[in-house]
Amino acid sequence: MGAVSIEHVGLAFGSQQDIKIVALENLSLEVPDKQFAVIVGPSGCGKSSLLDLIAGLREPTSGRCLLDGKPVGGPGADRGMVFQNYSLFPWLSVQKNVEFGLSLKRMRERQRTERARFYVNAVGLSSFAQSYPNQLSGGMKQRVAIARALANDPQVLLMDEPFGALDSQTRTVMQELLLGIWEKEQKTVLFVTHDIDEAIFLGDKVYVMSGRPGRFIDTIDVGLPRPRTIGMVTEPSFIAMKRRIQISLHAEVRKGMAGVSATA
Repeated sequence: MGAVSIEHVGLAFGSQQDIKIVALENLSLEVPDKQFAVIVGPSGCGKSSLLDLIAGLREPTSGRCLLDGKPVGGPGADRGMVFQNYSLFPWLSVQKNVEFGLSLKRMRERQRTERARFYVNAVGLSSFAQSYPNQLSGGMKQRVAIARALANDPQVLLMDEPFGALDSQTRTVMQELLLGIWEKEQKTVLFVTHDIDEAIFLGDKVYVMSGRPGRFIDTIDVGLPRPRTIGMVTEPSFIAMKRRIQISLHAEVRKGMAGVSATA
């Protein structure tokens, strides 16, 4: 199982003596098992901070995060994270990078080798298994990061702008690759992005956040059939959803800029 619940979560930075920065305010969210949920919002709205809370890397100031009804009390193998900056070990080969988490679990060498090989192949890098990160392109590095996360068999995959540093063509290919893997693995995914097209193309639901303090201001039920194809981005329903999200985000950005001008 991999159902994620967020109940009235708030997050603030700073001590009582300092000026507090409220990053998140009264967030509630239910992500059912196996759903592909995407979160979009203006820069600085707290999207990444929310993933950190679900991952157990931070504690909320108020409210709570739950996985299958149990409070998140810290990091755990039931949640895997994929970041924009890949976070690969440069001294390890592709194969050994994917094996790394399995070795921490004390999995037997033969078993972890076979499991890592399976996921290296799943992301299309079997011919690069013995290569090192500095020999790979950006898209290939991100495929290694995805393979490493999946090899640990998490219930929930948390993805923070994983394709943000890639060129548009590579990004599209990576989106299709991720969807293909997700349709086979059926993991719960929470995916953060600034890219509206990406959000709609990938997600079952798209959650739109306000400017800081981050709150959910809209939820889009995507409803596009699966498997998804890149041609869907020109369909009227896709364009209508994109326009709806653009209008919401544009209003939030303008509101944020007005707030900055008023305090300047």
